[in-house]
Amino acid sequence: MLRAIAVGIPIGITFVDCFGYVAKVEGISMQPALNPESGKSDFVFLSRWSSRSFKYDRGDMVSLISPKDPGQKIIKRIIALEGDIIRTLGYKSRYVRIPEGHCWVEGDHTGHSLDSNFFGPVAVGLITAKASRIVWPPDRWQRLEGELPDERVPLNLLDVAGRSCDIDVHECVESED
Repeated sequence: MLRAIAVGIPIGITFVDCFGYVAKVEGISMQPALNPESGKSDFVFLSRWSSRSFKYDRGDMVSLISPKDPGQKIIKRIIALEGDIIRTLGYKSRYVRIPEGHCWVEGDHTGHSLDSNFFGPVAVGLITAKASRIVWPPDRWQRLEGELPDERVPLNLLDVAGRSCDIDVHECVESED
């Protein structure tokens, strides 16, 4: 019995550290994608394996260490990557160019989320895992797709998508956070 425990614990720790783990999502900041019904919590699989390369796509849901409270982990959607220009929703500058090694994260429930609109661009190194699936409750089992809301597409990508972009580049500031 002791031998099984002595072997099992290191294997379990290695699995969690390298591959991932299940975490409970609390709060309403990611509604409607996560926790669509208030009072009920989704449990998601957080893949640490997919975050090892530090390569993320716009729309990915990620778990990260809160820039304002390092003891807290939060889950948000990546809206913009380094070099992108984003129109903020209440940040100190109306437009921000995302600095190297950073990204812009937001909750899906606009106005009910402490995110980059509050604390600015976040270092990619604060991301600990990528949310890949809802694993509980059973009626919500699904893969989490990397969807970027149309109204949150970075401004530098709008011309690429065939939409016009009316932004004075001089209004855009490089974030110093």
